[in-house]
This record gives sequence, C-alpha cells and structure tokens, in this order.
Amino acid sequence: MRSIQRRTAASLLAVVALLAAGCGSSDSGSDSASGALDAPGADALEKATGVTKVTFWHGMKGANGEAVDKLVKAFNAANTGKIEVTAVYQGDYDDTITKYKTSVQQGNTPSVVQIYDIGSRFMIDSKQTVQVQKFADKDGYTLDSIEPNIANYYSIDGALNSMPFNTSMPLLYINKEAFVKAGLDPNKPPTNLDEIMAAAKKLTIKQGGKTVQYGFNAAIYGWFVEQLIAQSGTTYCDNENGRKDLATKVEFDGDPGVKVATWYQQMVKQGLMPNTGKKTDDAQAVFKSGTSAMHLESTGSLRGYLEAAKGKFTVMTAPFPKLTAADAGGPIIGGASLWIDGPGHSDAEKRASWEFVKFASSPEQQALWHTGTGYFPINKKALDLPVDKAWVAQYPQFTTAITQLHNTKPTNPSSGCILGVMPQARKAAEDGLEKSVLGTDPAQAMKAAAESIKPQIDQYNKTVKK
Repeated sequence: MRSIQRRTAASLLAVVALLAAGCGSSDSGSDSASGALDAPGADALEKATGVTKVTFWHGMKGANGEAVDKLVKAFNAANTGKIEVTAVYQGDYDDTITKYKTSVQQGNTPSVVQIYDIGSRFMIDSKQTVQVQKFADKDGYTLDSIEPNIANYYSIDGALNSMPFNTSMPLLYINKEAFVKAGLDPNKPPTNLDEIMAAAKKLTIKQGGKTVQYGFNAAIYGWFVEQLIAQSGTTYCDNENGRKDLATKVEFDGDPGVKVATWYQQMVKQGLMPNTGKKTDDAQAVFKSGTSAMHLESTGSLRGYLEAAKGKFTVMTAPFPKLTAADAGGPIIGGASLWIDGPGHSDAEKRASWEFVKFASSPEQQALWHTGTGYFPINKKALDLPVDKAWVAQYPQFTTAITQLHNTKPTNPSSGCILGVMPQARKAAEDGLEKSVLGTDPAQAMKAAAESIKPQIDQYNKTVKK
C-alpha cells in the first residue's frame, strides 16, 4: 500500500531547475497571478455557470484505487449539476510527483493532487498551492477534528498546508504461535531494540545448520531509521526538523542513527535476521510465509498480512519499538495529503476543489476510506461511527495503531523532517544502513551517507532561499 520512494541525482536537478525557473509564475487560468494563492469565498462557486470541473491526480491502485473511485462517485452524486471531479491515476507516489513537476513547467497542473508525505517541502517551495488553512480561515471552518499528530506533520507555524488524506503508522508485527512455542508471551511484546534482540535469540530456529525460522526481519528501509530516531525524541535534520527554517543537514549520523545501524548489523551477523535488502516486498514475503516471528511494517500492510496468514498463524500487532528503554519520543505518520493548486485555476475551480477536499476529510468518508483501505482515518470523529467501530471489532489488531497515535505527543521530532530532498535523504540513510549490514563500521557508514546528501541539500536551499 506504500511505494518505496527512490530518487536520483537527475531528479534533483530537475527539481532545482523547476524552482529556479520561478515555478510559481504560470497562470493560464482566469485569476490574476497576484491572487493565485488566495482562497476564494463560497460566492466564487455560486457565481459560476454550468458545472465546475475538478481534476484529481492520485497514486492509489488496486483496492485503494477502488476506494478513491467510490469517494469521487459519492461526491459527484452529492454535487450533481454543480461540481464534477475526475480522478486520474498517475502511477505510484514517485510517478505522481514527477508528473506533477512536469505539469507545473507546462502551466497545466491538476486542480487537486495527492502527494506523499516527504514531498511536502517541495510542494510548499513550489508556490503552486493554496494553503488549506486559508480556506478554513475564510470560512470559519474548524480543523479541530483532524488527528493532532497528523495535522502537525502537514503544518508549519500552526498553518495547515494540505489536507491529510491517507495516513499510516509503523507497527511491530508478531507471529503469535511462534511466541508461544518459544515460551514467550505474545501479549507482552518487546518494547525496544534490545528486547527484540533478546526475544529473537529465543525465536530463531535452526535445523541441520539451516535457519528455518528467524526471530526478526525488516527491510533496509530509511523510513524505519526516521521512526527510530523520532522514538528517541531527537530530530532527523537540523532547524527543528526543518520546521524552524530550511534544514541544512541531516542528523541520522548522530548517536541514535548509528545505534540503529549497529543493531541491524548485529542482528544479521548473529543470524537472528535475514538480509532481505531494500525491497519491502521481499521483507514482507518472509513474514507472510511464517519464517519470521517478528517484523516491522506499516499499518497499511495489516489487512494483507491477515489474509496471507489464514490457516498458518495468528498475526498480532504491537507498538513500534523504542530505540532504548529510556526513550520518550513517538513515531511519525506516513502516507499522503491533498494539495489544492492555485496558479492557472479559476476561483470557482479552487473553491470546488476545497469542497471536494472537505468532503474527503469528513468523518463519514474517512470511515469508509479507513475500512476500505486500512489507512488510518485522519478525522478522529470517524472512529465513533458504527461502520468504523464494526471494522475495528473485526480487526482488533488495528487498535494498536489507534492507541499509538493517540499516545504520541505532537512534537517536532514526531512530526518528521520536512526537507526539499527528503526522498534522496531517505535513500542515503538506506545506503548507510546497507553498508553497515554488509560489514562497514556503522559510524563511518552513516557519516558518509549523511555527507553524501549535503551538497544536494545546499543546492536545493540555494535555489529556494529568499
């Protein structure tokens, strides 16, 4: 349910070139350039003649894509003769933001676009979108029902830039039967990395020199590095995770990041964890097959895991582990949000887009979205609706994510780093993690990885700094 975000140097140069070209200047619509980023009032739509068309680009496929189509169909039915939204699948998250950047250069952006979490800094710097906060302030529309931790990720200085849409959280997945067989209590799961290692030693099973069950497994995935650093209560990049000012460096080469890399290295070296590489699909396959007793993944994988485990083992969930027992931080949300484009779009179109975004974030639609996809409902009122309560009762494993989100205090560390080249930074962290697993000194590997991304951060910041 989540694509692995990869970036190349060529992609970065395209971003920088786009920003340097003054990507906020396109204006092929009827509104003036000076007011392109303003939020029009309700009268803009009332004055419009005929049906106002809205184009919605997204990166959802399969069951998620079907859920998007149902949402759009419901909105169109409620606004017949007034607004018509057309949903257009653009590929995965990376494909979507790449196509979006091209549309900016061509002056032909969609009305609304779904962009993954780590694309937020670019979206803000592109100066192409109207802040959701501006629409809310214009209408006196309260945003209080949005889960605080989710709203916090997409906000800077208290202003919500985009409307959260699909949200996930990381979890520790457990094979119940494996725990019981090893004499461990699945209802008292490990809570930090040291405890996972200790449990993994009891859960790893070898036969004839071959490992038939690993105690633990997880992909070499940069998202987990970000999560564990956030759990430690420290920031991933400077300037308060890029929320006080543009981040100028990543900090995953500090003590928390090095501890993560060292732990990964030791887990593989001791044979407690297989090295399945960077592909999350490969790591997921190990857990689905029952050959791993513990596993790190997103809430978005829960439903698929339950289906895969039928008749083989019982899937249980636990909070994402802390780096150490003393940590008091919390995990970061994942997923994507909806951005409303301004330049090149009429006031009526912008207003219609806002109506659609409000609809998508309503309790009723978020309950249907939650139960149809497994993503966390961004509107806390959705959890009180009968359809949502019934779903959670059917899948009690999901209550772990609900409790974890509500127990996490919104802070800059738990909000995650907002960095213009965050996809590249994530890949760099993965490179450092992989080199550590293959035998390089973790401190050296993570330092080299952090240094490798510095020129790209500098180049990006030089382009956007006013």
